Amino acid sequence: MKIAIASGKGGTGKTFISTNLFAIAVRENRNVVLTDCDAEEPNVTEFFHGRVIDRKTITQNVAQIDQEKCVYCGICRDWCSYNAIICLQEKKHICLIEDLCHDCGACLAACQYGAISEKEKTIGEVITFSIAENALITEARAHIGVYSPVPVIKAALTLTADADIMLMDAPPGISCPFIATVVPADFVVLVTEPTPFGLNDLKLSVQTLEQLSKPFGVVINRAGLGDDRMYEWLDEKKIPLLMKIPYDKKIAQIYSESRLLVNEDLSYGQAFARLLINIERSCQK
Repeated sequence: MKIAIASGKGGTGKTFISTNLFAIAVRENRNVVLTDCDAEEPNVTEFFHGRVIDRKTITQNVAQIDQEKCVYCGICRDWCSYNAIICLQEKKHICLIEDLCHDCGACLAACQYGAISEKEKTIGEVITFSIAENALITEARAHIGVYSPVPVIKAALTLTADADIMLMDAPPGISCPFIATVVPADFVVLVTEPTPFGLNDLKLSVQTLEQLSKPFGVVINRAGLGDDRMYEWLDEKKIPLLMKIPYDKKIAQIYSESRLLVNEDLSYGQAFARLLINIERSCQK
């Protein structure tokens, strides 16, 4: 069972939900993995004490151009959808911007002179932590400046795909890293807040998941802010409201100190246990 925890914007509480769900699964001695897919700013390990049991370097192929074989025809430049190749035919100058190369292979297919080959470039790593006997955390960590963290995210998801419960803490937004995280999911938990910005970004997330035909439900964090427009829209669209978490300074303080709410308040431990059960039932429909 693969569960993605996502949202349309940063700061809504994705990691708050995913870490507390993970803690409940660990407490119940479930075979569970939490994968931090926010490869540009991973932080779930701030909430758990584990030991590193594996570290895998992630590489990506990038094109390289042999200046001696190149005839500066510019066909490779024209075929590149990502504008990674600069070719000045009159000046007989060509160069490749590695940060823009997506390893699509178009330039290799285009070149008739054998001037283009590939080399490996390190773009990040996947670190696995042991938290308990049946519980792991996998952290996708892209190197600073990497154009796209998607290959690192996909590598992290592949390494831990055999767990009974796989929780995936998605990156914010609805761009390519978000898509890479939710595509393998059986169910997506969308975390939002009842504000105009929260509603706007939730609508974008819902539209994206509907296009992907992904089942989903909503958790409202900081309930009590804003007005009723969020709830009215959920009712109108018949979107399941899985849980409401109140706007509470105590909760914010616990989270800011890298502590887990389910360990501090019995009632929230029970609430997150029910949330996990409800998600499992949704996956079985």
